[in-house]
Amino acid sequence: MVGPARIDRLAATLGLEDEVARVRLVSPVRARALAKMGIYTVRDLLTSFPRRYMDLSEMETVLSASIGQQCTIAGTIHDIRLKRPKPKLPLVEITVVDSTGALHVTCFKQPWLADKYKPGMRVLVAGELEFGYGQKRMTNPFIEELDSADAPITGRIIPVHPACETISTTQMRTLIANALAAYSPLYDPLPVEIRTRYRLMGRNAALRCIHFPQSMEEVREAKRRLIYEELFGLELLLMGQAAKRDAAFTARVHVTDGPRLTALSASCPFALTSDQLKATDEILKNMAAPRRMNHLLLGDVGTGKTLVAAFALAAAADSGTQAVLMAPTEILAVQHAKTLSGLFGECGVRSAVLTGSTKADERERVLAALATGEVDVLVGTHAVLEPDVCFRDCSFVVIDEQQRFGVDQRAALLEKAPGADALYLTATPIPRTLALSLYGDLSLSYLRQRPVSGAGRSTAVVSWQEKGEAYGAAKEALERGEQVYVVCPLVSAASVPEEKPAKGKAGTLAAVEESYVYAAVTINGDGDFPEDGPAAATERRDVLARTVFSGYEVGLLHGKMAGAEKQRVMEDFSAGRIDVLVATTVIEVGIDVPNATVMIIDSADRFGLSQLHQLRGRVGRGSKPGQVFLISGSTNPEALGRLSAMKTTEDGFELATYDLSLRREGDILGNRQHGAGSLKLVNVVRDAKVVETAHRDARAIIDADPELALPEHRALARELRAVFSGADVKAGG
Repeated sequence: MVGPARIDRLAATLGLEDEVARVRLVSPVRARALAKMGIYTVRDLLTSFPRRYMDLSEMETVLSASIGQQCTIAGTIHDIRLKRPKPKLPLVEITVVDSTGALHVTCFKQPWLADKYKPGMRVLVAGELEFGYGQKRMTNPFIEELDSADAPITGRIIPVHPACETISTTQMRTLIANALAAYSPLYDPLPVEIRTRYRLMGRNAALRCIHFPQSMEEVREAKRRLIYEELFGLELLLMGQAAKRDAAFTARVHVTDGPRLTALSASCPFALTSDQLKATDEILKNMAAPRRMNHLLLGDVGTGKTLVAAFALAAAADSGTQAVLMAPTEILAVQHAKTLSGLFGECGVRSAVLTGSTKADERERVLAALATGEVDVLVGTHAVLEPDVCFRDCSFVVIDEQQRFGVDQRAALLEKAPGADALYLTATPIPRTLALSLYGDLSLSYLRQRPVSGAGRSTAVVSWQEKGEAYGAAKEALERGEQVYVVCPLVSAASVPEEKPAKGKAGTLAAVEESYVYAAVTINGDGDFPEDGPAAATERRDVLARTVFSGYEVGLLHGKMAGAEKQRVMEDFSAGRIDVLVATTVIEVGIDVPNATVMIIDSADRFGLSQLHQLRGRVGRGSKPGQVFLISGSTNPEALGRLSAMKTTEDGFELATYDLSLRREGDILGNRQHGAGSLKLVNVVRDAKVVETAHRDARAIIDADPELALPEHRALARELRAVFSGADVKAGG
């Protein structure tokens, strides 16, 4: 017999998926406002966690508070005024006083505060203390009315929840308190064994303590529990999906000691690094195992991922089957085909290349050879996804720069090779903990050592006003017979809405109103090199060709060009017929021109650190040292700090970790798949140990119970179905 308490707990747990309008005091108007915040259900409301907390035990006075520090001050509103210095810039000025002095608060674009707060009200003000015009000030701080009777505040810790114009933080606290009261107690989806092993709070206690803590220690313990729960659930989702996919096919078992692989090892022109040897061994062992391989090979720029992939491709040929390597750009595909044909020449692996630019007669020849098995390895672009591209028997799929392909594209290629082992390559330096969070269903190998170190490069960050320093270095390189890259974030100015020129600046690229001398070169007019707005490759090439590099051949390369045209430009640049190549990020991977020694990246603050790192890997690869100039018009200290990190390290993984450390919680995983949105508390840099632990625990459970059908896992299975709506997770019960 099921008791009333158990029925109530089940009803509360199932009720988490109720519409948020079921919560007391959530009117239709408030429900619409919550929907704009991404809150649709009771679960969404209860997982709308506080952004921060105000600890009343650590209050400051106006006198004791230190300039430049975050602080919380309690006082009384002495005066409040609404001003409009500009038509679209309302501001509210509030003077808050305590027994030690006055604090001047300025709130921009929040005119409703003038109606909400009145002189005489007691308030808390939290923010960074500034000093200006002889007074202590705060700009856009958090303000909380102390006299409010409807704010369920316990102890001396005040949570600051996400809010909007129509729902204040105080009202959010009330709604969340109502939801907690109506929808508890809840069943705990985490197995008892795991909660006991790590001494984790129960779910009910964790939700209460994170929303309405008695101490900051309760906040820490609640977050520890909920962070683990988020990561554990995501890892189970990814692994469960992989287990379901793999169960639908018979795994391929590859030969990893055949003649082609042996011949490739004997004829390889390079001595493999220890990282390459380890990665090759891991991949070949997975290919020989009686289960489907899903392996991610992560390698920094120039670490030799293609060579490792070549050994795996040779193993597929030794197994009497075929393999395919798909690359995101034609330039990269052709580069891979050239490299692999050189490696395979002496070991009997037959390869072919197929891109959008392949001529019709050659395409027909390749397709016919592919269908009969005369081609062992096909290298191509998205062209390999076409319906008429059919293999005789494909058992191995390699997807290079896999993050550049959509989920559907990757799936379409795998459909051409049922049950095939899959190897994914990426030059994007992803720290291990992030890789486990994003790709928990994949095994991982890392390449950090470079087979050929090259002469290296130096990196400098220069302001827009100092850009002549970069172009001066470029001209010096050209005079030495070397070549130059200029990288822009946009193809053309038409790629973005037209921006208004800054006051006193020329409004078009063609305008030349005045001349400035910067370092070694003369730049004609701010109109030619506009400070405001991202650089566009098409227009920048035209300007550079007639000004700074007027005596040299300046080429253009971007992703919107036809494949044959892109290939011609790259061949001309490789042969030295083009001196300066103005390009977009299409050159990020697959380009190897040792004579190119200078790279200028314009609007560098618009790129991520990992992308900048991959771009600069195009220079300094050979015997000549490279120079990289990151030009930025930004005055944002955080943006400039990110760019400065490029000067101090050449380790792409270190840069990626630094980049991640700057991001807000919840921003890190992006939209890789629908589960990413469930990670509201996780920071993969800070929570690295939890990521590893959750991954290990999830793997143990999926290996033992892939459908989560055991009684102790049924609550967990139901939770996964609820959190990851539409997820392909099998579950019993």
